[in-house]
Amino acid sequence: MLPGVGVFGTGSTARVLVPLLQAEGFEVHALWGRSEEEACGLAKELSIPFHTSRSDDVLLHQDVDLVCIYIPPSMTRQIAVKALGIGKNVVCEKAATAIDSFKMVTAARYYPQLLSMMGNTLRFLPAFVAMRQLLMEGYVGDIQVCDVRVYGPSLLDQSYGWTSEELMGGGGLHIVGSTVIDLLSYLTGHRAHRVHGLLRTFVEQNNLIRGIRRVTSDDFCFFQMLMGGTGSSGVCCTVTLNFNMPGSFVHEVMVVGSAGRLVVRGTELYGQRNESKCEELLLADISGVGPEVKEMPLPHLQGLSSMVKALRQSFQAHEERRLWSQGPVASAPTFEDGLYVQTVVEAVKRSSISGEWVCVEIMSQEPDPNHNLCEALQRNKN
Repeated sequence: MLPGVGVFGTGSTARVLVPLLQAEGFEVHALWGRSEEEACGLAKELSIPFHTSRSDDVLLHQDVDLVCIYIPPSMTRQIAVKALGIGKNVVCEKAATAIDSFKMVTAARYYPQLLSMMGNTLRFLPAFVAMRQLLMEGYVGDIQVCDVRVYGPSLLDQSYGWTSEELMGGGGLHIVGSTVIDLLSYLTGHRAHRVHGLLRTFVEQNNLIRGIRRVTSDDFCFFQMLMGGTGSSGVCCTVTLNFNMPGSFVHEVMVVGSAGRLVVRGTELYGQRNESKCEELLLADISGVGPEVKEMPLPHLQGLSSMVKALRQSFQAHEERRLWSQGPVASAPTFEDGLYVQTVVEAVKRSSISGEWVCVEIMSQEPDPNHNLCEALQRNKN
């Protein structure tokens, strides 16, 4: 039996997600928006019977057993942790900080019977599913290099908001780079242990953001990751993100190994072995999801569609609405993966400031909020 769904958010992802859920048989019973006006407008547009600007009204709704959270990163942790505590299954976007991510991990560990899943839809894109399978079968031999390029128009909202603020989770690295970091871990089976990065904000003001307000989030990012083993046994990754380019969205992920290479361009998979004279199309785009919608590139749109299908398969075999099966969503990123990704993001930011390589050290316990104060008092005493 499919669970009733409550959706947090009124942005572009929520607008696309709700029709996909409804098409797969999910009933969306409740919608949360930051204001009553936002929630009411989208609820009417998408035929959602209940809307509110109070988070508890959705979390405590008797017909809601699955909560989908697509709101600004600074608010994600609070809603996700509370939802798990109430006994709801959770699919959510990234948090704003590693500390927030760690609190989400702690809640997920405390309620292991509940679904706690990060919403990186690229893992579900058929092209990347096929790429991972071919990598496991040895198509490219030993993986040596991963190269990712993502180019597109500005990620800023029409007005000054969280996308403009680096501290609130805005910027290309946090919004898009985090999905790439997670994807490369999924494809290679390795995690980064050292990173080096460069972040820039080329557009600090525009026609809509001006006066005393300035954009602090990055619109260009280049970073490198050393993944897996040390020395020559590790995987070298380079990622370039540029959101100052009008025109077509570019999303290319290439994996090169000792025996050949695989590359996903948009939603199609190509490959070439060392002995071949030219690359071949291994998986064409036959999803039938349709053209990309505004503010959601085709790879993410098709990945989101595939993720919703996996959720349906996970829940439909059970009579109890809150029960789910691991199999269909086994490849989905967990809250543990979310903590790793956020740790890498913050390491890249530190590297951009220092200009040096930074080690990736995943948090194992929550920092003491009074740690800095205690150190200051100790210095004064001495």
